[in-house]
Amino acid sequence: MRIRLLGRTGLKVSEICLGTMTFGGLPGGRGAPGCDEKVSLEILNAYCEAGGNFIDTADGYADGHSEEILGRGLKGRRDDIVLATKVFFPAGTGANRKGLSRKHIFENIEVSLRRLQTDYIDLYQVHCFDLHTPLEETLSALDAMVKQGKVRYLGCSNFAGWQLAKALGVSALHGYARFDCLQPQYSLISRSIEREILPCCRADGVGVIAYSPLGGGFLSGKYRSGEPAPPASRVADSVPANKFWVERNFTARNFGILRAVEEVSARLGKTCSQIALAWLLAMPGVTSAIIGARNLAQLRENLGAGDWDFPSEEWKKLDDASALSVEYPGDFQAFVETLVHNDLSKQ
Repeated sequence: MRIRLLGRTGLKVSEICLGTMTFGGLPGGRGAPGCDEKVSLEILNAYCEAGGNFIDTADGYADGHSEEILGRGLKGRRDDIVLATKVFFPAGTGANRKGLSRKHIFENIEVSLRRLQTDYIDLYQVHCFDLHTPLEETLSALDAMVKQGKVRYLGCSNFAGWQLAKALGVSALHGYARFDCLQPQYSLISRSIEREILPCCRADGVGVIAYSPLGGGFLSGKYRSGEPAPPASRVADSVPANKFWVERNFTARNFGILRAVEEVSARLGKTCSQIALAWLLAMPGVTSAIIGARNLAQLRENLGAGDWDFPSEEWKKLDDASALSVEYPGDFQAFVETLVHNDLSKQ
């Protein structure tokens, strides 16, 4: 498995990251269907045997069971793994058992360390921007975790471009450890980060580890327009979050993108999932793609997205088929840039 540097840091991670939201989750639970501990450990072992070293979890995945399973499964090989977890979502019923206050961060990192059976976390990420806590409070608390040796690197997830830029500025102003990684949703059917967020990451050397690179399974090709969903899929579940996912993704535009993926898949002899993942990994600025799996077959298929080079002409066909429209101020800046270059060429 190919290795890449995480942003401007010296940390080396696999270009395919193992996401463990499914670990310890069961069909019918909140979010996507999961797998029990036995299958989770089989997936973990197969990923490590394939050369993967980058594993992502969160304190809220399967109500903490994901972290517990990893703690048991990583015994004897912890130092060979770049282990990432997150904090933000409710970890109980108390008013302060959520968000990014100093209190919640200080308390929940101890919970994660205990579950993961480790004394340090390689990449500690805030799961979402907290509108109710001053950014300085959050960043100073995270900086303290780094200074205490409990955390090696910091990251964030689900931030807007201005929120990431502000956080980087506050960290620089106060001399805090900064966010060196962003975990955004990104795929062929979800490219909005290209407008503001991805350019910010490229400009400031922030690594990008994309979650939901298959659009929640949409780009695997298992969903067909106007046809019933497979019985074990998230679409077959009535969980409100999954209903929201269907309404957002089952559009004419996205089914058109899926057809383009299927055409490239047929020409290259790769599965739709492998094509969608390989497209993402070839995007400038992306460090790693986070894959989730409920069984070994899914894992092995997704691992097949690495170790081969996407033909540029085929990559461009998918890029064109899924490209976003250029909006203000991008369109205006592009127009002005053309004028400037035309003017310079005459000198």
